[in-house]
Amino acid sequence: MTATDPALTALAQGWCALSLLHGRIEAHIERALQSGHGLSVREYSLLDVLSRQHDGEGGHLQMKQVADAVVLSQSATTRLVTRLEDRGLLERYLCPTDRRGIYTNVTEAGLKLLEEARPTNDAALREALDEAAKNPELAPLVKAVESLHAPA
Repeated sequence: MTATDPALTALAQGWCALSLLHGRIEAHIERALQSGHGLSVREYSLLDVLSRQHDGEGGHLQMKQVADAVVLSQSATTRLVTRLEDRGLLERYLCPTDRRGIYTNVTEAGLKLLEEARPTNDAALREALDEAAKNPELAPLVKAVESLHAPA
């Protein structure tokens, strides 16, 4: 394949369209969450991921797992955790079975804010997808997103 190969060109155009869709959705949700709840998309995502933890076997996430889930580096995730901890939305504690491990839980205030922000996030996502569906280049990607089902 060469740089002018039609398959590569189509692939690059597809990637650009996907990147554009992601950027538009994230920006729309960011504005809605910031104005309505004082949360960034990353902060919301972190609260959401951590709120799904449980006390059963394997129920608590290590920082690397959290970082992967919110698509940030471990150091950026640690800084984000610290910011939310400073706001009283998260708390850290030592793992009861491994004193080297540190877990992070969402506080009652964090759960309350997450619950208040969830409808805003969901509505902003729907609005962004509906707007993107009007663009012929993005419409197929919107359909693909809408057809995905998150794993249980």
